[in-house]
Amino acid sequence: MENPFFAHSLETSDTSLWQKLCDHLTAVAELADSRGHKFNSSTAAARAGLLHDLGKYTRGFQNRLRGGERVDHSTAGAIEIMNAAGKNVETGVMAQLIAHCIAGHHAGLPNSLGDLDERLKQALEPLDPQWQSEIQQDFPPIAPPHFHWQRNIMPYQFGFLGRMIFSCLVDADFRDTEAFYAKAESRTVDREWPKLPDIVDSLVAQLDAYMDVKRRTAPDTPVNRLRSEIFSHVRAGATAECGAFSLNVPTGGGKTLSSLAFALDHAKRHRLDRVIYAIPFTSIIDQTASIFKEILGDEIVLEHHSSIDEDRLGGREARDKLRLAMEDWAAPIVVTTNVQLFESLHAHRPSRCRRLHNLANSVIILDEAQTIPLPALRPSVAALNELALNYGASIIICTATQPAITAPDFAGGLPLAPNRELAPDPAKLHKELARTKICDGGPLDNTALCAALADHPQALVIVNSRAHALDLYRHLQDSKLDGGIHLTTRQYGAHRKEILRRIRGDLAANKPCRLIATSLVEAGVDIDFPRVWRAEAGLDQIAQAAGRCNREGRHTLEDSIVTIFHAPDHPPPREIRALAQDMARARGKHADLLSPEALRDYFGEVYWRKGAENLDKFEVLKGFKISAGQLDFDYRRIGENFRLIESFMKPNIIPADAVAKDVLKRLEIGKIPPGAAARALQNYIVQIPPRAQTEMLANGHLRFIAPEEFGDQFAVLTKPDLYHDDCGLIWEDAGNTILDNFII
Repeated sequence: MENPFFAHSLETSDTSLWQKLCDHLTAVAELADSRGHKFNSSTAAARAGLLHDLGKYTRGFQNRLRGGERVDHSTAGAIEIMNAAGKNVETGVMAQLIAHCIAGHHAGLPNSLGDLDERLKQALEPLDPQWQSEIQQDFPPIAPPHFHWQRNIMPYQFGFLGRMIFSCLVDADFRDTEAFYAKAESRTVDREWPKLPDIVDSLVAQLDAYMDVKRRTAPDTPVNRLRSEIFSHVRAGATAECGAFSLNVPTGGGKTLSSLAFALDHAKRHRLDRVIYAIPFTSIIDQTASIFKEILGDEIVLEHHSSIDEDRLGGREARDKLRLAMEDWAAPIVVTTNVQLFESLHAHRPSRCRRLHNLANSVIILDEAQTIPLPALRPSVAALNELALNYGASIIICTATQPAITAPDFAGGLPLAPNRELAPDPAKLHKELARTKICDGGPLDNTALCAALADHPQALVIVNSRAHALDLYRHLQDSKLDGGIHLTTRQYGAHRKEILRRIRGDLAANKPCRLIATSLVEAGVDIDFPRVWRAEAGLDQIAQAAGRCNREGRHTLEDSIVTIFHAPDHPPPREIRALAQDMARARGKHADLLSPEALRDYFGEVYWRKGAENLDKFEVLKGFKISAGQLDFDYRRIGENFRLIESFMKPNIIPADAVAKDVLKRLEIGKIPPGAAARALQNYIVQIPPRAQTEMLANGHLRFIAPEEFGDQFAVLTKPDLYHDDCGLIWEDAGNTILDNFII
C-alpha cells in the first residue's frame, strides 16, 4: 500500500487529519481552472494549480511537515511542465509562462534570466514516483484561443497573461489552504460576497430611488438640469459592447454618479462580475466610497486603499497565508486607488497579484485619468488596453480634461471609436458648464495672499506642497482673519473627512471659510467656493482647481475668478514647474484655457517634452522579450521597482480614537491578523519623510509594533501633542529638521 503524501499538516500527530497532497493539488487546479475560464485560460491555470506543489512529493518535504529543514518545493513543478512541453515552440512558450507561475507561487514571479533559469538547473531531490499515479500527466499547455495578439507588443501581452495565470494560481492556493485549516479548526470562513449578476437588479433599483429623491430635493438650477441630462445620456450608452469608453465631462458635471449608473447597467447587460472604481488619491476615496455605500449598502462595497505594505506582514507558509487573507477584490463593488490598481497590475508578489483575475469581466472606472503620473503612463495605459482587449473588461476613462490617454493624441493610447464617448458633445458641455474665469495674479507671497483673502470671507487657496500650506495657514492665523481652515495630508483620512464636513457646513451657512489646502482638494472633492487662488501648475490641475469654484453655478461668471499665482517664497517642485511651462506654451494659442482644444494642445506639449521613454521610466514595456521561443521576462525587477507615486514616504498611524486604539491593542497581542489590521487602520495614517520618521523614532515619539514580525509597517505615534486639531502631524515640533515639500 502506498504511503500518503501530505500538503499541509496540523499540530496533531494523527496524519489522517492532515491534507493529502493529491487532494490539495486537485482542488487548487479546479479553483484555478474556474478563475482562468474568464479569459480563455482555464487549461493553463489548471496546469499551474496541478503542479504548483509537486515538490512536496519528496521525503525532504514530508520531513519538513514534521519539523524538519525547509526545502524548495516550488521548482519541481516548473521543471516538470518544461519537460512535458518538449520542443514545440507554442507549447514551449506557454510552458515557460506556467513555470514562472509555479516557481514563484510563494516568493513571487521570478525574472526569466538569473532567477528562473538558474533554479531550473538545480539538483533537487527526486520526486517519489507515486505522484504519477495520483496526478494527471497530460499537460498540453496551449495559448488561449480567441486572444487578440498584436505583433508590436506580443511579448508584453504574454507577460501580462503570465501574471493573470499567476493570479488564478495563488488565489486558488490561498483559498484551498484557508478552507482546509478552517475545517480542521471547526471554523466557519465567511469570505463570499454576493455575485453582482445576482443582485444587479436590486442595485439598479436602489440607484434609481436615490436619484429620484435627489432630483426632487435638489434646487432647479441650470447646472442641476444639465447634470440630469448628462446622467441620462451616459446611462443610455450602457448597451454598447464591452471595451474602452471615454466620459469627458467638465468638473462638477456629475461624473461619479453617471459613471456608476453606466457601470451597473452595463454589467447587467453583459453579466459582468464587478465594478471597480479607481481614484487618484487616498484623500478622496472616502468621499466616493461613502456615496456608494449610502446608495448600495455597506455590505456591497469594498473600500481598499491601505498605505501599509501587506507584502511584508509575515511569512509565506500555509498558516501565514491563512492569517494574511489578502484582499482579492471579489466584492461586487470595489473602491480603490490608482496606486493599488496599477501597482497590482505590475506586481510580482502573490499578495498583490492575487486579485488580478478579478479584473477580468469587470467594469473598471478610472476617475480623473489625467492624474496618472507621467513616468508610469505608458505601461499603465498598456495594462488598461490589454484588459479591454483580451480580458472582457470595460474601461471608462472618466475625466474633465480629455484627451489624456486615448489614441491618437497619446501613442499607444486606448483606441476609442467615435461612438465610445459617453458624454453628450463634450465641447458643447464645456461651454454650458463654464462657471469661472481664469486670471493671472502674478507673484503673490503669503502676506499678499492673506491681504487678498481679507476681501473674501469664503475663499480657497491651493498650493503645491504641505510645507507651503502650513506656512500660509500660520500667516492667515497671524492676520486674525476669521474662518481659517487647513487641509493637507498631514491629517489622517478620518480627520480630513470631518474637516470637509465642517467646510461644507460653513459654506452652506454662509459663514467665513478661508481654506488653505494642497492639491488633494482638486480631484473629485465636492466643495464650492466663490473664489479660488491656485499656485502655478499644469493646466489639468488648473482645470481641477477651477472645478472647486462656483461649482453649483450660484454666482455670475464675472465674479467667479480663479487666480493663478507664482509663490516667490515657495517655488514649485521641478516637475510642476515644467508642467506650468507646458501650460504657458498652450496658453498662447487659446483664449479659453479650459476648452477641450486647449487641453489637447497642453497634453501634446507635455508628451512631446517628456518623450516616450520618460513615460515608461521603469522600462516595463522593454521588460518582456521573446527570442527564438525563449522568454526573457523581468517580472521581479518590474515588481520591485514600479511605483505609481515615488514619494518614498513612510506611513505612520495616529491612534486618534477608540477604534484605532482597539485595533492596535489587538494587533499587539495577536488577536487580529496583520492584513485585517492594516485595512482597519487605513484611515488613520499620515505619510512622512523617512528621515523625519527616523528622528521621531530616535526621540521616542514613534514606535514600531512587533518589529520582529512586521518590520517597520506599523509605526505608531506615541507623543499625541505632536498631532494638532487644525494642522495635523507637525513632526517639526519634535525638533526634527526635515523640511516637507510633499506635494499633496
